[in-house]
Amino acid sequence: MAKQLTVAVVGATGAVGTTMMEQLAKRKFPVGKLKLLASKRSAGNELEFAGQTYTIEEATPEAFKGVDVALFSAGGSVSLALAPEAAKRGAVVIDNTSAYRMDPEVPLVVPEVNRADIQKHKGIIANPNCSTIQMVAAIEPIRQSFGLKNVIVSTYQAVSGSGVAAIDELRDQSIAWEQGKNVEANVLPVKSDKKHFPIARNVLPQIDVFTENGFTYEEMKMINETKKILHMADLPVAATCVRVPVVSGHSESLYIEVEQAGVTVEQLREVLAKAPGIVVQDDITNQQYPMPLFAEGENEVFVGRIRKDLSNDRGFHLWVVADNLLKGAALNSIQIAETMVEDGLL
Repeated sequence: MAKQLTVAVVGATGAVGTTMMEQLAKRKFPVGKLKLLASKRSAGNELEFAGQTYTIEEATPEAFKGVDVALFSAGGSVSLALAPEAAKRGAVVIDNTSAYRMDPEVPLVVPEVNRADIQKHKGIIANPNCSTIQMVAAIEPIRQSFGLKNVIVSTYQAVSGSGVAAIDELRDQSIAWEQGKNVEANVLPVKSDKKHFPIARNVLPQIDVFTENGFTYEEMKMINETKKILHMADLPVAATCVRVPVVSGHSESLYIEVEQAGVTVEQLREVLAKAPGIVVQDDITNQQYPMPLFAEGENEVFVGRIRKDLSNDRGFHLWVVADNLLKGAALNSIQIAETMVEDGLL
């Protein structure tokens, strides 16, 4: 019987936090004791887990005393303030924010891709960006077999990536359109930015704020995180990230170039079909390809529309879809913890 662990979920009331709890129960993670932590405002409220009712506590440094693993998903400022405090008290922090992803002292992990990096942790392990996770899961088996020399990605990201308020805004705007009422936009593309635009009947070519180089922070996350996870600092990566009126499930149009000449589409399909956590849906004669509607609630990364570039023998195009709240966030965090249990690190 697996050792029973004391687990803390920080940000338990949020979209990712509640999904983390669902996954802990569904996957029968060895939770001996559970602590649900959130802001002072949420403290005292109750949540259900595995048939029991738990009272939410305020997330403070002392709340982590005796915790074995702390799953953080409460925003970068909370992680920066409390993750070191949790680690100081003996917890292994698995952080779902961007706070520590590019910290050279913190492993950035997708278990199917760079499992060994977990062992380098010094108390904190970072969970990559949702769109990065599904992309590296799809390209790593190809890289291992045929090498990798270039990556260009365009994303079609669901509103749930911006939280519950964005989901509500998409619903409210859709209803307003249908009823001929005034459409209000207060959340997207970025709540803190100057302007807001409707997402219903629209696509927004901005996720997060812009950086000085013209790319958004979301795009730079994909670029930098991919290089770190694959240990390929010089790999050319370019990204364009777009928000679409879909509730859950991120989609990506991916162009890659492999190092090996003469690789066929069939070889790529074969390698991907054998890869952990990947499902190949690629039968265009029967219109079989991944779609976010059907990926919702599924753990795997779905890959289809695999085809060779028309002008570059080493170039390939792929369509990659995954549930951004599952494999893109909560599930990957739980899988990191499960890997640590399997490897005797927890």
